[in-house]
Amino acid sequence: MKTTSKILAALALLGAASAAQASPNCTIKLKANDAMQFDLKTATVSASCPKINIELVHTGKLPAQAMGHNVVISQTADMNAITAAAIKAGAAAGYVPKGGAKVIAATPLVGGGASTKASFAGSKLKAGGDYSFFCSFPGHSALMKGKLVVTK
Repeated sequence: MKTTSKILAALALLGAASAAQASPNCTIKLKANDAMQFDLKTATVSASCPKINIELVHTGKLPAQAMGHNVVISQTADMNAITAAAIKAGAAAGYVPKGGAKVIAATPLVGGGASTKASFAGSKLKAGGDYSFFCSFPGHSALMKGKLVVTK
C-alpha cells in the first residue's frame, strides 16, 4: 500500500513538472547597462500567448538623456529602417517612430536605475518568423540587439 502511494505521488510530481515545462513563455525579461549591453543575445516567446510582456531593467547609473535604453521588437529586416526613423522621431518620442507599422512593440525609454514594461498581442508574431529586439536610442542598436525566437 505504501509503495502504491509513493508511485502515485511520483507520477503526480512528474505530471506537474511536464505541465510546467509545457507552459508557454509569454515574457521577455532583459537587463541593460551603461556599457550598451543587454544581458541576453536571444530571447524566446510563444506565439500562442494572448499577450506578450516586455520587462526591461536598466542596471546602470547614467540618466536617460545620456544612456537611455528601451526595447523595440520588429522583424529583423525592418530594424535598420526603424533605427533611422528613431533618430528623426527624437528624444521626445523616446526614439520610437510614431505610427510606424514596422514597430511591433516598444517600451518607454528609461535611464539608469529605472525599469519599464510594455505588452503586445501574441498574434503579432508568427512561430518561426525572423524577429529581433534592440534599443533604438541613437547608436545603441549596433551593440544592443538580439534575436527573438518565436515558438508555437
